[in-house]
Amino acid sequence: MEEKYVITIGRQLGSGGKSVGETLAAQLKISCYDKELIQIASKKSGLGKEVFEQADEKTGFNAMSLMNSLFGFSSYGGGDFFTNNYLCNESLFKIQSDVIQELTGQQSCIFVGRCADYILRDHPRKLSVFISADTNDRIRRIAERQNLSEDKANALIEQTDKKRATYYNYYSNKVWGMATSYDLCINSSVFGMEETVACILHFAQKKFI
Repeated sequence: MEEKYVITIGRQLGSGGKSVGETLAAQLKISCYDKELIQIASKKSGLGKEVFEQADEKTGFNAMSLMNSLFGFSSYGGGDFFTNNYLCNESLFKIQSDVIQELTGQQSCIFVGRCADYILRDHPRKLSVFISADTNDRIRRIAERQNLSEDKANALIEQTDKKRATYYNYYSNKVWGMATSYDLCINSSVFGMEETVACILHFAQKKFI
């Protein structure tokens, strides 16, 4: 796969999507972007990274509590960002979209979340993947990773997935997690992490030949 290409990964919380993306990137010797996009978008726009962290894959973000972090930003201009005391979510989405588009113009890479499949919908060499997992596996993984009870882990999963779905559906006009929204959907509980990576790699090789 010598020509530049991009793989986007949507994921349920606790499905191992980030780990799959990082492992896949290591095998392909390309970059994987997840939270790193926040730092890049912050640097590009001059906005504090706290703004992007608070708005990350969410809608309806109230910016007033973060006014201090906005002082001194330059690239995108302060006046365009506020409407009735709210930071314009569309402006933040536009900044992250610009970053994603610029990165794909420079290199082959993998993006985890952030509506990247929709942002790159016109990219000629894009593979969009959605990773799910069985509920019990997701609860166990999140409980262990964040040292939570199973009940609290389950509550966090439901809350996070709801926010991700709302964000994705709002900006993409598609349905988060629905098979028709992606090229490939995988249940990582069935395959396991290693075979999930292998499956995506095999699919990518077929798609990009």
